[in-house]
Amino acid sequence: MTDIESNDGTVEAEGSSLGEAKWNAVKLLEPHFPGVTADCVSFEVLEESDEGPARVRAEVDEDAYERVAWEIPDSPAERVRAVVSRVVGAIGLRASVDIEETDEEIRATVNGDDLGLLIGRHGATIDALQHIAMRAAFHSSADHKAVVVDAAGYRERREAALKRAADRAVEDALSFGRAVELEPMSPQERRIVHLYLRDRTDVQTHSEGDEPERRLVVTPLSPHS
Repeated sequence: MTDIESNDGTVEAEGSSLGEAKWNAVKLLEPHFPGVTADCVSFEVLEESDEGPARVRAEVDEDAYERVAWEIPDSPAERVRAVVSRVVGAIGLRASVDIEETDEEIRATVNGDDLGLLIGRHGATIDALQHIAMRAAFHSSADHKAVVVDAAGYRERREAALKRAADRAVEDALSFGRAVELEPMSPQERRIVHLYLRDRTDVQTHSEGDEPERRLVVTPLSPHS
């Protein structure tokens, strides 16, 4: 259980341990102070026991926060967090940013209410933010990972929609014996559809046109192709 005590940089938060209570407090502060870290927060322990939950009061040191808010972190994952957090704050959203890193990708997930502004029409805003975050993360490194920026489950919903559109395109291509164009997509979205259809033996895919109107085309194959 967590709750915001005030809007002036002070919160109270609860957790099953002292560490979890502090973590919850920082996450509560993040929508008001994008990119805030525990280094910028002072904690007062209100309750702690071996058998029960812990509760803390946390207050942001605004001078310390201002000093670190515009620093460029060393690690790619933290650079992604910094870019996404600053954009979220700049457009007036109250949201937190969680980072997950694997050997293949860095994923930033924005959590909050009313995230449609961040996603944008057809995902244009969040795709642009994802591109900027990727460039910031690996601007001077030859070793790149994929960078994914997600909000409100948008990426999963969009991938499902792309696959449904691909299935309809395949059905039309085979039914009418002609190539079928899909709507314009970003390079990342075209890749999703390419990979989804690549094992089919009755159609092939290629891209046509110039960005940002570049489209994926599904073409039926004859039995002897």
